[in-house]
Amino acid sequence: MASIKDVAAEAGVSVATVSRALNGHPSVSAAARARVLAAVETLGYRPNAVARSLRTDQTRTLGLVISDVMNPYFTELARSVEEEARALGYSVIIGNADERPDLQDHHVRTLLDRRIDGLLVSPTDGGSPLMLDAVRAGTPMVFVDRWIAGLDVPVVRSDGRAAVRALVAHLHRLGHRRLAIIAGPAATTTGRERVTAFQEALAEYGLPLPDDYIGQGDFQATSGRRATERFLDLDEPPEVVFAADNLMALGALDAVRARGLRVPGDLALAAFDDIPWFVHTDPPVTAVAQPTGELGRAAVRALVDRIEGRPGESVTLPARLVVRRSCGEPAAPPAPADPPPAGPSTPSAPTSPAEAASPSPSPVRRSTP
Repeated sequence: MASIKDVAAEAGVSVATVSRALNGHPSVSAAARARVLAAVETLGYRPNAVARSLRTDQTRTLGLVISDVMNPYFTELARSVEEEARALGYSVIIGNADERPDLQDHHVRTLLDRRIDGLLVSPTDGGSPLMLDAVRAGTPMVFVDRWIAGLDVPVVRSDGRAAVRALVAHLHRLGHRRLAIIAGPAATTTGRERVTAFQEALAEYGLPLPDDYIGQGDFQATSGRRATERFLDLDEPPEVVFAADNLMALGALDAVRARGLRVPGDLALAAFDDIPWFVHTDPPVTAVAQPTGELGRAAVRALVDRIEGRPGESVTLPARLVVRRSCGEPAAPPAPADPPPAGPSTPSAPTSPAEAASPSPSPVRRSTP
C-alpha cells in the first residue's frame, strides 16, 4: 500500500505539501496540487482517516441512533440520512435502540467514544441523563422525529395534527362514530402527540374517546395485536381502530384475521406512518404519511450546520392523509367498456333525451389535504 512519502516522491514535492494539498490548504499552488492528485490516483493512495482526525479534530462521521431498525419508517429515515450525509462528505454509523432506553444510551456512549462529529437521535424516552450531559459538553446534536423537552437541540419532525384531523373527518363522512386508538408509549413525544391530536379531532365532531377505546402500545406489532384483541372483546367494540404506528397497524390486522373477521367489514383500520406494504395488503390501508425522506435529509443538513459553526434550525414538515380501502371507502367504478362499432346490419340505437342528460359516474375523490 502506498504511503504519503511515496506520493511526495511521485509528485516531486515534500510530504508537507502533499498533506496541505489533500487538506485543501490555500498555500499550495494549483500546479503542485494537480501533481499531488495525479500521484494519488497513480499510486492508489488512501489517506489514513484516523490519523487525519487526530490532526484536524474531525472524523467526518455522524452517529444516528434510531428507535427500531425493524420499523420501515426508521429504515427509510436511515437511508435518507446516509444518502444526504454522503453527499455532504460524511459517513454514518447507525445504532438500533429497539425502543429500549438502555440500548439507546449504550449506542450514544459508543458513538461519542468513537469521536463522531455530531449525533442524530430519535429518543426512546424523555429522560436520558447521558444525552443531557452530551449537550452540555457541546456535542453537536439534532433530534429527528422525536425529541426531549427542555434541551436546546434542533428538532426535525413532521406535524401530523392536520392529517389526523383530516382522517377523523374522513371517517365521520363514512358514517363511523365509534373510533378507538392504539397509542404509542407515553414516554415518547410522538406517542403523546398522536393521542392528543386524535382526541382533539374527535371533539370537533362531538365524539368521545372512552378509556376502553384507548389501547396502550409500544410501536411494535405484538402490542397492536393485543390492543385490538381487547377492543374486539368489548361489549360494544369500536367501528374503527386507528393505530398510531405502522407496525401496530399490522398487528391489529393480524388480530382481526385470527378471529375470522374482515377489514373493513367487521372492523375498519387506519394507521399513522404510511409504508409501501400498505398498498399490497387486502384491503390497502388508509394511512397518515410522513415526508420521511425529507425529514432525514433536513436532519443531516441541520446537524452539519451545527458541526460547521452555523446555527442549525428546527424543521417541521406537514404529514398528509392517504385514502385507500381499509375504512369502508367505496371502490372506484370500473371504466366503461368501449361500445361495439356500428355497422350497416347493427345500427346504433338512438340516445334518449334522458340518457343524454344523465351524467356519467365520477370516480371516487381521494382525500389528500
